[in-house]
Amino acid sequence: MSYYIPSLIPEEDRKLLQKYQSGKVRRVGFGSRLAVIVVDVNRAFVEDRFPSGYAKTAIPAVRAIKRLLDVARECKFPVIYVTGMRSEEKDRPAIRGRWIDKSSPLPEELLQEADEVYPEITPQKGDAVIRKAKPSAFFGTQLVSILNFFGVDTIIVTGLVTSGCVRATVVDGFSYNYKVIVPQECVGDRINISHEVALFDIDVKYCDVMKLDEVIKALKSIKKT
Repeated sequence: MSYYIPSLIPEEDRKLLQKYQSGKVRRVGFGSRLAVIVVDVNRAFVEDRFPSGYAKTAIPAVRAIKRLLDVARECKFPVIYVTGMRSEEKDRPAIRGRWIDKSSPLPEELLQEADEVYPEITPQKGDAVIRKAKPSAFFGTQLVSILNFFGVDTIIVTGLVTSGCVRATVVDGFSYNYKVIVPQECVGDRINISHEVALFDIDVKYCDVMKLDEVIKALKSIKKT
């Protein structure tokens, strides 16, 4: 299995990659205790009526995530949803923090719906749902505690957007010494170049970016052992 290398990566950078990795493709692989993390697949990132929403790339990711979740639940692997807390931040600027510098506040009429998990993959009984105020699903949340409860050694990170909260979650998962897997069809971004470069970067440094079919095959194999 090779790295995720989009066509926009120039030849000079490909040669530097070979030097960086001593000519060997290095992969993380799967452990034995898996969990699926769904990051920010909420109305605000999926639906075009929100400033941050982009259905063109979000909807295909949602449908791919649904495929993955069906298999994960069948195999009895934990599913953890992480979404925002914008309605709580409205009157608490300290919680919103430095987001005030880089993003505009939502109109009042959109606030209550913004962080609802998109209905096509709504959480089911037994799934964990946690809220976050910053990009990473780990920062200031109970995520590590939940993963410890299930004895997880491998996290499968899905969601929106690839270059933002997905990447931040992958890096923190790596930093906590989890094996990290990203099914490439299960993430999306508003800006394609950001999506492609983020996948390339995290695959080289932190995780395994894999085809969804390969991830599903691995889940079923691990479940049987």
